[in-house]
Amino acid sequence: MTRAKSGIFVFAPIGGDVGRRIAELQREYDPRLGALGQAPHVTLVGSSGMGPIAADTTPDELLERLGPIAADTPPITLRFGRPTRFMQTQIVVLPLDPHGPLRTLHERIKTAGFRAARPRFYFTPHVTLNLYRELPPNLLAALLSERFDDAITVDSLEAHLTRDTGESRELMRVELRGQR
Repeated sequence: MTRAKSGIFVFAPIGGDVGRRIAELQREYDPRLGALGQAPHVTLVGSSGMGPIAADTTPDELLERLGPIAADTPPITLRFGRPTRFMQTQIVVLPLDPHGPLRTLHERIKTAGFRAARPRFYFTPHVTLNLYRELPPNLLAALLSERFDDAITVDSLEAHLTRDTGESRELMRVELRGQR
């Protein structure tokens, strides 16, 4: 398949106080990103490591493949690294360790038999703080100085039909229910 920005993406939403703080920063530093209405999330499928799943994949097919993975994957506790610019761009992200249980979850989804586009990047899990807006140096420095010391827990997966315009519609959600 060709490289694509549209299709089905799999997100791990970030909730709680950390999720609210990330959403506030997104609205402050990148109003266009903040206006999309998506909760802050880690993209597990769609850009890095695995391209978007074919848009004609049905919710039943998604549940058939993602359900068993979620059923035996326990919630994952993670910590963000310092905000950084993504791949020499103006995009600012909160990086996550690409190894360990998050990598395992990504690889399980990647090998679950979905038809998907080629990935645009190697697997680089992160939460995006600024995407569309080119920040002046003082705002870029301020955003890069933010710190997130509290751990987060990934406890669910959402599959969204996403268009290259940024429009997104949730197709299904599953909880991570495995035992630690």
